[in-house]
Amino acid sequence: MQTLARVDEPAGRWIVLATVLGSSLAMLDATVVNVALERIGTDLGADLAALQWTLGGYSLTLASFILLGGSLGDRFGRRRVFVVGTAWFAIASALCGLAPDVWTLVAARALQGIGGALLTPGSLAIISASFAPEDRPRAIGAWSGFGGVAGAIGPFVGGWLVDVWSWRLVFLVNLPLAAVVIAVALRHVPESSDPEAADRLDVPGAVLGALGLAGLTYASIAAGKEGASPTVVATGAAGMLALVAFVLVERQSPDPLVPPGLFASRQFTVANLFTFVIYAALGTVFFLLALDLQVVAGYSALAAGLSMVPVTLVMLALSPPSGAIAQRIGPKLQLTLGPLLAAAGLLLTLRIGPGVFYLAVVFPAVVVFGLGLAVLVAPLTATVLAAAPGEHVGVASAVNNAVARTGGLLAIALLPALAGLGGDDYRSAVAFAAGYRLATLVTVGLLVLGGLLAAFGIRNERPERGVVPGAGELAHCYSCPVDGPRLETIQAVRGAT
Repeated sequence: MQTLARVDEPAGRWIVLATVLGSSLAMLDATVVNVALERIGTDLGADLAALQWTLGGYSLTLASFILLGGSLGDRFGRRRVFVVGTAWFAIASALCGLAPDVWTLVAARALQGIGGALLTPGSLAIISASFAPEDRPRAIGAWSGFGGVAGAIGPFVGGWLVDVWSWRLVFLVNLPLAAVVIAVALRHVPESSDPEAADRLDVPGAVLGALGLAGLTYASIAAGKEGASPTVVATGAAGMLALVAFVLVERQSPDPLVPPGLFASRQFTVANLFTFVIYAALGTVFFLLALDLQVVAGYSALAAGLSMVPVTLVMLALSPPSGAIAQRIGPKLQLTLGPLLAAAGLLLTLRIGPGVFYLAVVFPAVVVFGLGLAVLVAPLTATVLAAAPGEHVGVASAVNNAVARTGGLLAIALLPALAGLGGDDYRSAVAFAAGYRLATLVTVGLLVLGGLLAAFGIRNERPERGVVPGAGELAHCYSCPVDGPRLETIQAVRGAT
């Protein structure tokens, strides 16, 4: 029988190290690449559509296969799938760093997303399965806290690598980190699986979901160049049909990736619609703002990365008390006001211009924006978990995160074209500033829409007790501090202890 680890013992520290480094690999590549986009485009001669695909290719495969990755870990061993995913991620990172052209980079980024979908769910599931129950909250707290620190320093490190050496090191630096993760995991992390895991994997559902998102993403990006061409219309229609087929398959599957019964809850459905709208806005913000700071304000990649650090620091400091407040008064007020506060911060970024002074213009904007996120993120996650049946709390968290990824993916694909941005506009301060202004106003509208959804659709339902997902359920959870809900598990554990 497996001996469960303790946080204060060396065995427990090794497990935390492996899981934190592993999940940080996937987390950082979802955010750090934003800082490097301008240099990538210049070096590889890429247009804005190719830069959209550089971000979207990763998000597409990660969102499509994250649920399947958790199921694979449950069935075949969480450590095994975690190690395979880390190795896959490292190989894809090497391909990214050595890419001779932008479309090779896009293909490698899509492969990276698959690796992330394999390794990320296992990190939290390994902790839940490996630690003694009384130490599990501390282990998860360490995992969440160190992951937040990685999220805070990631843009700084990415900008520094781009400015001092090359954007290629943003990807190549993953190789030694992945080697450490694999070595520590193989030597110190115990294997675990779920004896009640489904006998069959819902591969058709995962493939249909991926094809649907790919079709819609391609149509949205291509529409910026081609308009409503036959190819764009046909691809978009095919994507919609694939998503309809995904819903039908999930309703008939004996072991669905997404149990249809989850959406029988009005609270769960509205919370996920809220998530889609809010994270569509956030995906656009972090894509375009990093470019605006470099193209319009003239910041270096390092300065642009440092400019966004206050957002993560504010979230790290205030998300836990925000979750505690929602536990007492219910989530409606915070889910209504948080998006409006974030919208106010985003409007302040419209003052950014050539040579703008950071402390006077950028800093207040990102602090207010970060306050808005801190107000809404923890209550949103708690609402999703509370609305789901206990046996589905893990997959409910994963569905919510996948919805967040999908919202950001589709917004990054569609909004630049709606704002008139395309081609080489990211190389012209005048053209980009005009497009950024329009895109920002649309994004503010999305945030306001999210606030209205919460005001009229979310109920102040407070669980009588916290929900702590079990090991099998946690296999479906993952962390993404900027482009998806975060702190879900530590909030749940705190609510129960």
